[in-house]
Amino acid sequence: MAVSGATGAQGGAAARALLQLGRPVRALTRDPATPAAAELRALGAEVVRADFDDEASLTAALAGTGALFAMSTPFGSDLSAEIRQGTALLDAAVAVGVGHIVFTSAANADRSTGIPHFESKWRIERHLATLDVTWTVIGPGVFMENYANGWTMESLRDGVFALPMPPGRPLPLIAARDIGAFAALALNCPAEFGGRRIDIASQWRTSEQIAAAIGAASGREIRHREVPLTVAESYSGDLAAMFRYFQETGLDVDIDGLRRDHPEVGWHTLEKWATDRAWDL
Repeated sequence: MAVSGATGAQGGAAARALLQLGRPVRALTRDPATPAAAELRALGAEVVRADFDDEASLTAALAGTGALFAMSTPFGSDLSAEIRQGTALLDAAVAVGVGHIVFTSAANADRSTGIPHFESKWRIERHLATLDVTWTVIGPGVFMENYANGWTMESLRDGVFALPMPPGRPLPLIAARDIGAFAALALNCPAEFGGRRIDIASQWRTSEQIAAAIGAASGREIRHREVPLTVAESYSGDLAAMFRYFQETGLDVDIDGLRRDHPEVGWHTLEKWATDRAWDL
């Protein structure tokens, strides 16, 4: 099975989940010499070079594989590049005879959110649906890993969890490991998951609950502070559009149904995810 973005959070989690299930993994990455690529190789993955802007490298990387975990990202490029690269990956997979593609999008991306990096993924989803291949789309909610990145960590070190969300408004959260586990489940069961679009998350949590979980795990007192949307706008119009949607419409994910129907995924709670991390605060 081929896994794109294998040295990143989602792709890496999918590759590890498949390897744990005993499935052969071909890990696609632009740079097979990175430490993350070496880790996958040590776990038993075949690591190959694949550049989304190089059709020949995609064809070579995907040849002989039966299924593909496909992902796209605008970060580090732009939305038009994300759409171009995402469709190129899907087209190359179909051209070499891949039988099942699991594409990771975003929760509710099919609902006219107006969020630029959701709309770009919806464009790729629509293209996938036109191809002669069994497909599955999974739409993750809000990544727990977002709360351990550089921008958030800066405020956490000051004892503040700053987020453009009002008190008491929950978000559907998910850990990268659960995305990978669900992707592996779908890849292993094309008859069950083929032709389906499934939004996924493991738990609803408010900003106050997120702050409390990180505080308990790190041994620091952390309090939530609502950041105005104008501050988010100063960083990114895309970011502001996302939080405006979260505030005014909100994401819709059937978490109870997911936990009931797919307990094998594991579904990490925020508290478990936070406890498992080393917090340098």
